[in-house]
Amino acid sequence: MNNKLKVGIIGCGGIATGKHLPSLSKLEAVELVAFCDIDITNAEKVAKKYGIEGAMVFTDHIELLNEPSIEIVHICTPNDSHADIAIAALEAGKHVNCEKPMAKTAKDARRMYEASKLSDKKLTISYQNRFRADSLYLNQACRDGELGEIYFAKAHAIRRRAVPTWGVFLDEEKQGGGPLIDIGTHALDLTLWMMDNYKPKVVLGTAFHKLSKRENAANAWGPWDPNKFTVEDSAFGMIKMENGATIILESSWALNSLDEGEAKCTLAGTEGGADMKDGLRINGESRGKLFTNQIQTNVGGVAFYDGKEESDADLEMRLWIDSILHDTEPIVKPEQALVVSEILEAIYESSKTGKAVYFD
Repeated sequence: MNNKLKVGIIGCGGIATGKHLPSLSKLEAVELVAFCDIDITNAEKVAKKYGIEGAMVFTDHIELLNEPSIEIVHICTPNDSHADIAIAALEAGKHVNCEKPMAKTAKDARRMYEASKLSDKKLTISYQNRFRADSLYLNQACRDGELGEIYFAKAHAIRRRAVPTWGVFLDEEKQGGGPLIDIGTHALDLTLWMMDNYKPKVVLGTAFHKLSKRENAANAWGPWDPNKFTVEDSAFGMIKMENGATIILESSWALNSLDEGEAKCTLAGTEGGADMKDGLRINGESRGKLFTNQIQTNVGGVAFYDGKEESDADLEMRLWIDSILHDTEPIVKPEQALVVSEILEAIYESSKTGKAVYFD
């Protein structure tokens, strides 16, 4: 008897083929049985590569959700469709793994969270940077109290010139924003997770459109089309939490800065600090002297093997499936992802109004 969990994929683009499918396909406990994409040719191609024999293909996600054999759905579509698909999937009795950010708007993210509470199914958001070796080490150090009370932090998501020019990344209607909602969301998620603090009080933010209208701009993926660049090129925020802790969030796809780095955080606590700027460093004071420890998260000793048995994405997917098999909480909880979306939206709102946004 086949007791494998049946998985359906909605959205067969780059994030599905670059992360979700390669990692899911390695797991003995799952079968990839259904694929949905608005381009049927794309769904068929991906199904042929990753699906079981006779895998189903659809262009309408509702048809996929109506298949009673499917137990888990992975949503890999543009931001504006996350909420409606996730809610429909939960109501159809499916566990849901949704790509980040949780939704285009905080209102939609809350709808997803509330649907998950009404359902007996699990919902997680795919913040894969939590599963890096340095992130896992630092989070455990924070949980063990090595940094004490973390009262100041920076969330880093800075690219000098790396504007994604494909898909709908530059479309504000589809995505809800640019680098802030795309990569700033990862940095903020990491920072809040390390601090274990999800109670914002006030947010002040600014989003800039300073470089987006330049013709023939230098860019990692070739020049962008200024007429299609409808989102910000950089955005920054200051978040004060209820307990007074303060976070500076910085994000950009294009910024005249050499201080690059994304999905990283800097933490300052009463007992020590940490940053991910040059690998993982933990600093503090001992016996009247200052120290800085460089943590070796790469255990390899030879050039062709780094000692890792599974990638970050592999670990993310394995732990997600394990949470279903063993009925435990997923690593990324929907209520945590909701707060990330609420803060991001507050930064955008503050930028538009020029005023701080207060949380009730």
